[in-house]
Amino acid sequence: MTAPFLPFALPDIGQAEIDAVIQTLQSGWLTTGPGARLFEQEFAEYLGPGLEAVAVNSATAGLHLALEAIGIGPGDEVITTSHTFTASAEVARYLGAEPVLVDIDPATLCIDPAAIERAVTARTKAIVPVHYGGLACDMDAILDIAARRGLKVVEDAAHALPATWRGSKIGTLASDATVYSFYATKTLATGEGGMVVTRAPAIAKRCRVMRLHGIDRDAFDRFTSKKPAWYYEIVAPGYKYNLPDLAAALGRVQLRRLHDMRDRRAAIAQRYDQAFSDLPVLAPPRPGMAGVPHAASDLHAWHLYAIRLADDAPVTQEAFITGMSGLGIGCSVHYVPLHLQPYWRDRYRLTPAMFPHSQRAYERMVSLPIYSRMSDGDVERVVSAAEQLLRT
Repeated sequence: MTAPFLPFALPDIGQAEIDAVIQTLQSGWLTTGPGARLFEQEFAEYLGPGLEAVAVNSATAGLHLALEAIGIGPGDEVITTSHTFTASAEVARYLGAEPVLVDIDPATLCIDPAAIERAVTARTKAIVPVHYGGLACDMDAILDIAARRGLKVVEDAAHALPATWRGSKIGTLASDATVYSFYATKTLATGEGGMVVTRAPAIAKRCRVMRLHGIDRDAFDRFTSKKPAWYYEIVAPGYKYNLPDLAAALGRVQLRRLHDMRDRRAAIAQRYDQAFSDLPVLAPPRPGMAGVPHAASDLHAWHLYAIRLADDAPVTQEAFITGMSGLGIGCSVHYVPLHLQPYWRDRYRLTPAMFPHSQRAYERMVSLPIYSRMSDGDVERVVSAAEQLLRT
């Protein structure tokens, strides 16, 4: 019997998540309410003291809110990387600002701090570093640039839960804000969702107001307060970015399972490392590897396992992905860089030569399945299929 197709990614949803959603349905709170409030509290407590967490309906929304809260506006420049999903850059355009795209460090696949330094101008107001694949950026270097040049830092941590940088959890550093994604494929999944984390009460307050139409009181506050529930005030032209309790119910359970799910991803990554060590591929960077500036004990979140085909690989990127699909294995590419996307390419007159490391990584890169509900048999199917194509 032919084995069923193994998708590139699947969420790890168990009975506890199902029960939590049912309880929420029975509670009468479907939109943002007590469940979202508890999720925010528990997420902040997980990261550590002195932090505030604001639940939103996507990481894109969170990045938009964070940049708005730190005052980004028309004419400002925001530095980020070309090697990312479009959300990392497009949120600056929402505010009339200009994203300035820079290359990655080929050793880490994260934004290159030296490229950030070269890109700073008198109009630069913020840096949006993207933690790629689950590996943290060189945050010491980035925060040093920001401090010396008077810049704000909003971390795009969509891949980075529960990664660490030199022993500190991403989200606890000296950045102005950190934004997580809880999309269906992420290490903590609520289907759609995200979280903004900050140490600055003013940023948290502004994000809370702007995530729900600029209303000065959350829906939960209005319907549980002793003040008249019908009364509210619009203090700014806000957005519709709130996270409903149904999603928060999933998030609260997933948060309790976070490290177990991460450990399973790490075990899969270790098996891939062993299996591919003598094949013509470059394994993903990780703490302890040459050229990677992390502490060897740092956690990699293992959101992605992105190999890069060597020059002597017997197949091209396209042929490898097509071959894997033919063998019943789903793969992907992260990412088609922004400098190749029509909007960004044409607006800013970008060329591959401006981003040699991102371009080369893109041309050789394939993301293999890595998610916590994969069985050992699933992992061995991926290994067997990859070996079949790469040993040809």
